[in-house]
Amino acid sequence: MTIDTNFSKWFLQPSKESAQMYETVMQRALTLVVEHMKEAANPFSGADRHSIQQAVKDAAFISYSGEPIDGVIRAIQEGVMKHSLWISHPSAMAHLHCPPLLPSLVAEVVINALNQSMDSWDQSPSATYVETELLRFFTRSIGYSDLGDGVFTSGGTQSNYMGMLLARNKICESAFATNVQEEGLPVDARKLRILCSQEAHFSVQKSAAQLGLGANAVVQVATNERQQLCVNETRQTINELRLKGLIPFMIVATAGTTDFGSTDKLREIAELAREQELWLHVDAAYGGALLFSRQYGHLLNGLHLADSITIDFHKFYYQSISCGAFFVKDRHEFERIRFHADYLNPEEDKEADIINLVEKSVQTTKRFDALKLLVTFKWMGTEQFGQMIDYTIQLAKETGELLRRYGFDVLNDPELNAVVFRYVPECHRDDQSYVDQLNLTLQRHFYERGDLIMAKTKQRGHVYLKFTMLNPLNTIENMKTQIQKVKKAGIEFEKTQGAIRHEHVIHS
Repeated sequence: MTIDTNFSKWFLQPSKESAQMYETVMQRALTLVVEHMKEAANPFSGADRHSIQQAVKDAAFISYSGEPIDGVIRAIQEGVMKHSLWISHPSAMAHLHCPPLLPSLVAEVVINALNQSMDSWDQSPSATYVETELLRFFTRSIGYSDLGDGVFTSGGTQSNYMGMLLARNKICESAFATNVQEEGLPVDARKLRILCSQEAHFSVQKSAAQLGLGANAVVQVATNERQQLCVNETRQTINELRLKGLIPFMIVATAGTTDFGSTDKLREIAELAREQELWLHVDAAYGGALLFSRQYGHLLNGLHLADSITIDFHKFYYQSISCGAFFVKDRHEFERIRFHADYLNPEEDKEADIINLVEKSVQTTKRFDALKLLVTFKWMGTEQFGQMIDYTIQLAKETGELLRRYGFDVLNDPELNAVVFRYVPECHRDDQSYVDQLNLTLQRHFYERGDLIMAKTKQRGHVYLKFTMLNPLNTIENMKTQIQKVKKAGIEFEKTQGAIRHEHVIHS
């Protein structure tokens, strides 16, 4: 069998053939995205799951000998692009899923071409220093001293996991004289407890389970009327846990809850953590962007007092997925997870002050995501970025008022840009199961139409709808139009369901 060794057209290399191929296929990809963008009147096609699955199945056929690039592009267009959620549309506002900034998309092209592996310096020589400089930029913005440090992560779940990992290792060392990395968890680790609010992200329980503490090690504390962790209740819970012979060792505060965007009272919680000698981790995956807000930056007062912090850049920083970071007040805490491999980060590298980022990460291979933040802030500057943050929060506040004027039940006065609400029918408004079903119907109806993507959630045991208004291109005029559509549809569904209910009662 003869082997075809003409592989040059498939790789980047200093040849005319490679350069032409790269330019050609990249231009085809750009044209595909631009054409889809021009035609994206709605954020979603409205196709049903089975139709999408079949379209993908057709597009996913792989032949023995391959096919021309034009056929591949057509398959991607029909099977993938056509039925993907167009998150850059202003009416796509269900989750903390942001429209990516153009600077981030530009950086992605470079990231993909360079394909740096951010674990050892010799695999990412300049990229290592880019990440280091961006981390220094953010530790200064947070207010940490020169001891502050961090590492880029895949997102909030990984960052929260790392905060809990470091805190667990520290308490096992101080309370049980156990080096968990070498000896594993001591028997008494079952007594360890983590406190967070009822609105904290699910990754707190998930991380506790993965860390061998068990999801039951997480104690959820009541929130106040603004969905913030109640500080007095937390203090009382700590005392009660200790009386039971348990060991509270960590508080997880939240700066920007998923549903409400609420930010806990960070300074008060930090004082409690200091007083009780607990590790304080702040999950600022959502609210971390307030570091550059002029109007709402005060909500992060006390953030610099946290032992560790999560910030997601693929949420309110408008970066393409994935892109997050984990920060610590004292860089020496990373020693608790440091490992050495002779083929990757040998001991002599440390002695020579060579930076190998793998030493402070739970990942080995890691993307060069820091470049996206560098291009974004160098191009935009921090002032315009902060103005975008402020605009979307103000728009959410105005939208909340607009919803109230149209008779919706609005559950929160938006602190960030999330609005939780529900349609309240004229009749049967006291029948909560009916109201729940009506709101579920509205959410599904608009998703199936494809022109309004809103989320559903549960609060107080009942179904609510949610606008997560990250897109700075959204306007109050658009929101008025969308609210009117939801109101009109609610009235129509109410008439239809009311007739069905009436007929059911008569026949019964």
